[in-house]
Amino acid sequence: MVRWVLIRDPQEQFEPQALLSTQLPHSPTQIIAWFVQRWTMEVTLQEARAHLGIETQRQRSDLAISRTTPALFGLYSLVTLLAHSLPRAQTDLVRTAVWDAKPRPTFSDTLALVRRELWSQRYFSMSSAKAEVVEIPRSLLERLTDAVFYAA
Repeated sequence: MVRWVLIRDPQEQFEPQALLSTQLPHSPTQIIAWFVQRWTMEVTLQEARAHLGIETQRQRSDLAISRTTPALFGLYSLVTLLAHSLPRAQTDLVRTAVWDAKPRPTFSDTLALVRRELWSQRYFSMSSAKAEVVEIPRSLLERLTDAVFYAA
């Protein structure tokens, strides 16, 4: 048996839509709530594919597939939170072009800002005290590291 729920827009801007459920004991309100939750998840996944590059997984096992997407969402969330916690002066270091002024950083800009912050910390320094040192001008060093932040 199937329970049908018909949704109609009182302002008639959207076509009527029929929802169905095999869960007969559940109320029409619950079925509509599930539909709304599913819709927001589908939009999130569509935007993640479009803006974050999360594509259909190519692993061979179902277990690997079920782990990869949540891990990527977690990683992107962590990058976003880290970027949000940076001082405002650092977030103004976003690359822009004369012909393409950005009102806000893109995700690749955000990733580069987080890399810049993490890689500048001392706990990532693995050079020994007796390492051979080559001095270069600071402006060259900053241009090189800026290119690496975006290329990595």
